[in-house]
Amino acid sequence: MQIKATFSERIFDVIVYAVLLILIVSTLYPLLYVLFASFSDAGQLVANKGILWHPLGLSLDAYTSVFKNPGITTGYKNTLFILVFGTALNLIMTALGAYVLSRRDVLWNNWFMGLILLTMFFSGGLIPMYLVVKGVGLLNTLWATIIPFAISTFNLIIMRTAFKGIPEALEESAKIDGANHFTILFRIIIPLSMPVIAVMILYYAVDKWNGWFYASIFIRSRELFPLQLVLREILIANSTDSMSSGASAGDRFQIGETIKYATIMVATVPILCVYPFVQRFFVKGVMVGSVKG
Repeated sequence: MQIKATFSERIFDVIVYAVLLILIVSTLYPLLYVLFASFSDAGQLVANKGILWHPLGLSLDAYTSVFKNPGITTGYKNTLFILVFGTALNLIMTALGAYVLSRRDVLWNNWFMGLILLTMFFSGGLIPMYLVVKGVGLLNTLWATIIPFAISTFNLIIMRTAFKGIPEALEESAKIDGANHFTILFRIIIPLSMPVIAVMILYYAVDKWNGWFYASIFIRSRELFPLQLVLREILIANSTDSMSSGASAGDRFQIGETIKYATIMVATVPILCVYPFVQRFFVKGVMVGSVKG
């Protein structure tokens, strides 16, 4: 039997949908603006003062200039290296740590967890981290953006909670059959925790893809710059002259504006394409960490 909504409930639904629509538009329009601007003619874009609802004079010149920039290609290679090896290291270390901390018979388990939680609120600071990275010989290498950040405490807590939710009977039966801890982890725990693993991949991958701050601290060689550091240089330092050579000063300014938008799209779209593949795991994986502590 279907219960009819009351008038007040309908009004509430209308308000909720209206607010959500406003949030969607306010979130989506900036991305659409950048997309339309990147495909626009430089002169028409600079002359436009209103809302941009479509590309102005469809042009691919900005993308052509972007992909001619060797820094973009090198930045992509460096970012993909950080993304692949960094995310793999993050998953392995987080899974190992979460497995140990989720075992109920580990000595001083709660004490270790408390000490790990302290790292979420207190840190040694940037200068001690820089000295450590320099001392171990990672300075000016891509590994400086990977190894010091092997585990995220927040992600470790989420994965630990997921592992604790798996029935102990499965582990006990595996031990009876002669399974060791690595077999239990990789053959039982991880396959049963794929929603959380998918969310961890998304969290770590987005963090690696968008990371630029520590790269700017630890890396000095331009050939090692990740993509986001190249993007920051283009947007903040306005270094688009190398991609608009041969044009007059006024034309370089106009072309530079479309190049900035095209660079943003080139640096943003790949990571956006990852989300649809993990979307079905996302809600379930995130909720695991919010139900139990």
